[in-house]
Amino acid sequence: MNRLKDETSPYLLQHADNPVDWHPWGEAAFHIAREQDKPVLLSVGYSACHWCHVMAHESFEDEETAEMMNALFVNVKVDREERPDVDDIYMGAVQAIAGQGGWPMTVFLLPDGRPFYGGTYYPKERRHGTPSFRQLMGAVHDAYRSQRDNLEQQADNLHQSLKRDVLAIGREDDSGLTADMLDEAARALLASIDRENGGFGAQPKFPNPISLEYLLRHHARTGDDEALRLLMLTLRRMAHGGIYDQIGGGFARYSVDARWLVPHFEKMLYDNAQLSRLYLHAWQITGDSFCKSIAEDIYDYILREMTAPAGGYYSATDADSEGEEGKFFVWTIEEAAEALAPISEGTPRALEIAIEAYGMTPQGNFEASNILHLPRPLDETAIVLGLSEDELIAALATIKEQLYAVRSERVPPGLDDKILTSWNGLMLASLAEAARVLKREDYLAAARRAGEFLLDQMMDENGRLYRTHKDGRSKLNGYLEDYANLIDALLELYQSTFDESWFVAARQLADVALMRFRADDGGFYDTSDDHEALIVRPRNVQDNVTPSGNGMMAKQLLRLAAYTGEARYDKAAREVVRKLSDAMRQYPQAFAESLNAADMLVQGIAEVAVIGDRNDPATLQILDALQQPFRPNMVAAYASDDIERHASIPLLSGRSKIGGATAVYVCRGFVCKLPATSAEETAALLSAQ
Repeated sequence: MNRLKDETSPYLLQHADNPVDWHPWGEAAFHIAREQDKPVLLSVGYSACHWCHVMAHESFEDEETAEMMNALFVNVKVDREERPDVDDIYMGAVQAIAGQGGWPMTVFLLPDGRPFYGGTYYPKERRHGTPSFRQLMGAVHDAYRSQRDNLEQQADNLHQSLKRDVLAIGREDDSGLTADMLDEAARALLASIDRENGGFGAQPKFPNPISLEYLLRHHARTGDDEALRLLMLTLRRMAHGGIYDQIGGGFARYSVDARWLVPHFEKMLYDNAQLSRLYLHAWQITGDSFCKSIAEDIYDYILREMTAPAGGYYSATDADSEGEEGKFFVWTIEEAAEALAPISEGTPRALEIAIEAYGMTPQGNFEASNILHLPRPLDETAIVLGLSEDELIAALATIKEQLYAVRSERVPPGLDDKILTSWNGLMLASLAEAARVLKREDYLAAARRAGEFLLDQMMDENGRLYRTHKDGRSKLNGYLEDYANLIDALLELYQSTFDESWFVAARQLADVALMRFRADDGGFYDTSDDHEALIVRPRNVQDNVTPSGNGMMAKQLLRLAAYTGEARYDKAAREVVRKLSDAMRQYPQAFAESLNAADMLVQGIAEVAVIGDRNDPATLQILDALQQPFRPNMVAAYASDDIERHASIPLLSGRSKIGGATAVYVCRGFVCKLPATSAEETAALLSAQ
């Protein structure tokens, strides 16, 4: 009945059979609204959203509710992941109206697109003071007919508030970009960490990897042991909790409690991309094998379950299966006993070990079943069981493999198999970095395939990016975050392969971003200059669950400036970060990615060029000295032989071996120290910077 059947978004297709006369976002819907003088009912969500499913079952699949929607409104359904611009604009309006936001998001618009009222989930029946969805629609319709002037004024006020720009009040110079600002931001973050359970705030609790990554940088810069202690507390508590899939790997989106025990079970690519990289970096700093194992578990999960045949990465898996939240993931003791029976001969205490290690009880911890978690560290569990820690780890490996095999026979959660450039960039950057740090050829091969897919399928003949791909179709203009995150990924691929084609592609994308997204007063818009005209041109400089496009782009431009020596990259990055220096000091959780860029500016970036035979053991030792430690403020370039004239990477221009031996040039601002010829000398030069 509705117009969603030809869409590619799995979320929109979930609603293609609703009795609601849904329109996809577009001018056609607003033309009808103007022609029929009806308000627009905008519903925004995403495929893995539990409460989106609840509202769909209660209201959008209900004939009477749909009849009312069709009679009174022009109904528009939007996948927030495909259209972050629409989501961002109208979420700003809902937050202004209700003081908070979330999904499903329900917004009422005038036929010209201006919002006048909105909220999130509305129940089918009146509940706890919240009107029923039908009551709300009736009230909105009455107001639209009898109080149009008031609604026009409200819409105008909201529209004006949406036009306000954070960058407009920022500093015009670098005076706020100081080590003191960085330290104060870190202190504010540390003050908000839960000292018992880790993480920020109480409940619900989100992983917040961007802020945690900044604390890693802070520790690397200052040696602050308290920051590292609280960071590691957080990483352990998260990975021990039910928010982490103890059997299959990967993190759920968030925990409803403060202890990381009960998740909303949807798994998002963006979370696992960022968290895998965070655990990888924590391992680089601490050498703690626990962090390495979690990172590898996430990568293996992504490559096993979330990678398309052509190489790109799927977006998410649902919280629900068979209509129940979490059903796929939870276990009763009886189910575990049956699942583990086949391995009882080889692992005779398998059920006892699983019960003890994963905190299982007869009554369960989630609707009479058990969310598997680690209630205590494994060394303590080993003592309780009378095993050595190595014996316990070996037994759990067998148990996990068996439980995973049995779980795979269950009805799985729905898969959102669209491929988003932005989220793929986050995942590819992490995997490409892991390939060189962990020396995993399988990760490198997968990273190459993903990079080739993205450049082949997500870029048009003019070098412009698409946002989304599914079933062989790439569509929608790319956003700033698509460009920024893919540039990051391509630079990581370059540093893992030293294939200059990845660098060239990254630089070309940056030049497109500078041409199409840059604002006259500094910073970047989220949409290109030839994007569909909306009621405002969004420019969101705050992080959400993913890094802000402005903060990520600033980081990549600083890296490109270090590779090329081109002032235009540095200038564009500084125009973003300097204007946020006061905001970063006061609200570090909202601007953590920009803080990461500010850290690069305050410390400066080490520019390292290596010239030498890749098969020479001395060269390999030098590359290890560069790549194994956590060096967030370094770029590395490599060539096998002397570069006498201009190179595609200017950092390599004019570099040569020394007496036929491998040479390393460590520079800042293209001013270089005397070249080094050994790994030890290279590490010393970097430490002295």
